[in-house]
Amino acid sequence: MTPHVAAIVNPRSGGGRTGRAWRVISETLEKELGPVRAHFTASPSTPHFLPAAELTRKALKDGAQLVIAVGGDGTISEVVNGFFENGVQINPDAHLAILNAGTGGDFRRTFDLPEDAADCVKHIASGKTRRIDIGRLTFVAEDGQETDRYFDNIASFGLSGETVRAVNSATWQKSLGGNFTFFWATLMTAFRHKTRPVRIVTDTGFDKTLNIGLAAVANGRYFGSGIKMAPDAEPDDGLFDLVVMRDLTFMDLLTGTGSMKEGTHIAGEKVSTARATWVTATPLGPDPVLLDVDGEGPGRLPARFEILPGAITLRC
Repeated sequence: MTPHVAAIVNPRSGGGRTGRAWRVISETLEKELGPVRAHFTASPSTPHFLPAAELTRKALKDGAQLVIAVGGDGTISEVVNGFFENGVQINPDAHLAILNAGTGGDFRRTFDLPEDAADCVKHIASGKTRRIDIGRLTFVAEDGQETDRYFDNIASFGLSGETVRAVNSATWQKSLGGNFTFFWATLMTAFRHKTRPVRIVTDTGFDKTLNIGLAAVANGRYFGSGIKMAPDAEPDDGLFDLVVMRDLTFMDLLTGTGSMKEGTHIAGEKVSTARATWVTATPLGPDPVLLDVDGEGPGRLPARFEILPGAITLRC
């Protein structure tokens, strides 16, 4: 195995912008880091197959010491999954870096990483690192099978699970940018969204059954293209920040979007918060409660969320 730098590239991210810009991105990477081995995803993910994760596993087994995820939040999440195989890290000493080129760009916001690709590459080349926590999620996939997945940013359920499906199926909307796409998708899904009873339990004593509008189990702070869902979350404190919005109405969204952008919504009377190392969520009604995992919609509740403290070294 030859130590090297690997780039896991999703050319379809950002509505295809990543693929079109790859030549320039590649030149910038190699100018700062030297030779980079590029691996391109060739198919969309499914609940049981994550193309970028498979490419990451292969790269790590071939000796990659730095793996750069080039794409959106979903691609970054898939690459994180590729650091693990059968519940064990392939190379605990390997570093992860992110070069966001997708629709939302939420994970990078927690670390104040630049949006511009060239500036982001300079951050990667600086060699500065931070050991961060990773979440492990057990849930019911779309085909009804129980499955596991890792997540780096936020796993949520309720309205967000419905919204992310609208975002990922959007076409022309993505050409107008991530903020517009998420705003459009939220409005479209909010019209028909209904709260559903879910029992949420944590290891720190939170045990409530609530009519869930939106609930987030957060390692990072942002989701939905800049919504500051968990403003106090720290990705290296060994804890999830649980934020639950109950009895959510369409008018709550219209009047509360500004406060969610700033993160002041957590003081609202319909919001409950907690910190925990594990969380379980069990629906109590007949209707499915859908998941959003790092910007992807892989399945539904019931689910268990578990923190893995300091699991990955992030080059940032």
